[in-house]
Amino acid sequence: MTTSRSEELLVGAMALLVVLPWIAWTVQRGLREGRLPIGRSYVLRDERRGAFNALLGLYAVFALLAVYIAFDLLLGFKLKDAI
Repeated sequence: MTTSRSEELLVGAMALLVVLPWIAWTVQRGLREGRLPIGRSYVLRDERRGAFNALLGLYAVFALLAVYIAFDLLLGFKLKDAI
């Protein structure tokens, strides 16, 4: 199944303009309040520093992945073919 260029642009724009700011907002709020959401609960920095840092790292990985997907779709790098 193939996708058209307009579909790739739409998904890339959504990743860049919706998903990435949402992740950044979640991390910023989590660092300010000392708790990061996971599912319907939170990991508190004061109670579980290791788990908080691991979750913060996962959020960073997901943000980088969203940037990778957005640029791949918007600019047509076709990096998925190289993998």
